[in-house]
Amino acid sequence: MVIGIVTGSVVASQKTANMDGLALRVVRRITPEGELSDSYVVAVDALGAATNEYVIVASGSTARQTTATDNKPIDAIIMAIIDTWQIGNRIIYDKSSQSIATG
Repeated sequence: MVIGIVTGSVVASQKTANMDGLALRVVRRITPEGELSDSYVVAVDALGAATNEYVIVASGSTARQTTATDNKPIDAIIMAIIDTWQIGNRIIYDKSSQSIATG
């Protein structure tokens, strides 16, 4: 699993029938310390995550282990929207304050 921030959406008017109804989001990966990476992934959004929300993305066969994604060609899924995360005693992100720690 990785931490990321939702940066946008993908709209595909033509896709396999078993993908109908599944929203796709562009997620930029973030290091556990809160630094943006140059890596992006398109993930199925099972929760209704909004742009600029921090999320946890599961990938590989794990992404296909939900009711919504079972037996579908899914490689990544937003499986959690983050409220807070910390490393040691340092809070990296707190949704209630909408801020991410720097430095």
